[in-house]
Amino acid sequence: MKTIYKNLIILSTVLIATSITSCKKLLTEEPKNSTYQEVFWQNARDARSAIAGNYALLRDAVTDKENRYYMYGDAIAKSYFTMQYTGDGLEGIQNGDFTFQYNVESLANWTKYYKTIAMSNIVLANIPKMTDTQLKDEENPTEFRNSLMGQALFIRALSYFMMVRVWGDVPLVTEAYEDPISAPQLGRSPRAAVMKQVEDDCHKAASLLSWTYENTGDAKVTANKGSVYALLAHLYLWRATMTDVSNNSPIMADVNSADTTINAIISRGGYSQTDTSKYYNTFIGRSPEGIFEINMSDNTLEGSNSSIGTRFLNGSYVNGYGNNPRNFVLKSYLDNHFGLGGQWVWDGTQWNWVAPLDKGDVRFKKNFDLVETDKPMLIKYSNVIYRNPGQRLDAVLSNNMIIFRLSDMMLLKAEIALYKNDPATATDIINSFRKRNGASPQAQIPAGWSKDDVMYEYILERGKEMFLEGHLYYDLLRTRTYEYFIDWMSEDRFKREGFYWPVDPALFRENPNLKQTTYWLGKV
Repeated sequence: MKTIYKNLIILSTVLIATSITSCKKLLTEEPKNSTYQEVFWQNARDARSAIAGNYALLRDAVTDKENRYYMYGDAIAKSYFTMQYTGDGLEGIQNGDFTFQYNVESLANWTKYYKTIAMSNIVLANIPKMTDTQLKDEENPTEFRNSLMGQALFIRALSYFMMVRVWGDVPLVTEAYEDPISAPQLGRSPRAAVMKQVEDDCHKAASLLSWTYENTGDAKVTANKGSVYALLAHLYLWRATMTDVSNNSPIMADVNSADTTINAIISRGGYSQTDTSKYYNTFIGRSPEGIFEINMSDNTLEGSNSSIGTRFLNGSYVNGYGNNPRNFVLKSYLDNHFGLGGQWVWDGTQWNWVAPLDKGDVRFKKNFDLVETDKPMLIKYSNVIYRNPGQRLDAVLSNNMIIFRLSDMMLLKAEIALYKNDPATATDIINSFRKRNGASPQAQIPAGWSKDDVMYEYILERGKEMFLEGHLYYDLLRTRTYEYFIDWMSEDRFKREGFYWPVDPALFRENPNLKQTTYWLGKV
């Protein structure tokens, strides 16, 4: 890990408060290139700047390499959308081949996650040492320390959770090293230990954070207790189902923990589902149902011309774009998820299943355009802002990256019910989502369906509700429904843990204690 920590101290950007209002908001910070003890950690502004830098590193990690958060969580499950060839080999991952050179050197490299983790470790090592005198500008220095430490713990836990789902076993680093040259070169820790660390960090963070925010400007885009609980809920379900992939029976203790955690979010978090008449507000960000989001709003000049939404839009939505976006939605996705009834029709060459689409469902109406063409367009993220509005130039998308939201948690309750052999409760939850979103009565699941049949409908509902939010691939793995949607994922490959990513061989040159992911031995 030496190089990671050395690069962090040399290169990491932390932020200094230059508030544009009387409120001290983390998002109104500016860069500064120093974390050295003798010039830093002297006052509340330094501490606040450091945690803002921690969020900035997290954002860089998840948006790096063609929005890697979505490449791992959605693109791999190619039944939802596809990427046209542009020469970088990204489309290879949709066929289950993670060995293309570009992918190995980018998506198989975890360095930016460790820079984020290293910054969390630095914050956690230094914040407790700050005295009340140094924090005299804060009304309550103890609460201030607790809040920043809780946020750093959450960022570290979220980073490790993202990594454990991608690589399984990863090096576990929880100490800040003042001298990066002396940092140990660590091997990969068992994923069980990594998940335990995530759980422990979350419990500590939850004890330090509150459900509310001191500053409204920090809401949703910085961590609170609800953010921590949402992460815990996902961790418990992942651990319940993916600890031993040779066994399809979940660990019920973790299932029950997820259930209790989500109940707390629903009852105590103060969240509410966004009114469907304001559907896009959820994905612009800071909506009533947002739990944790990565700030990418252009209100703070964090809009992007390379966010995932831009890869689906054409010139009708963004001035200067062409007619052929790189990514497009598969018609088979629309047919499978929004099809109603239907029949087999012979076209003279082959039989095709033809079904009318549920065009009344808000998620169909609001998320997709060009649905009658062979390349439907996703418009879920299309909040286009022109920084030169007069000439409609310098377009960016101002859509936050939604990590956790209330509807996600509410749907997970259906999955939990199915693990508890209660398909009736799961059916009620799924049907309530369909009714709420204006789906046809034909889309309602009849009473009495089997657990397996309801599980299939559940994964369809997740596919409708959570399209391109970084969850769908993991949903398919957890629920063992990958066989219906990922043609390259055989049961044999799944049980050999072929869903994990290889590790970039460049990292082995820096750390001889690393070992390649078992499935990819001899392939990379």
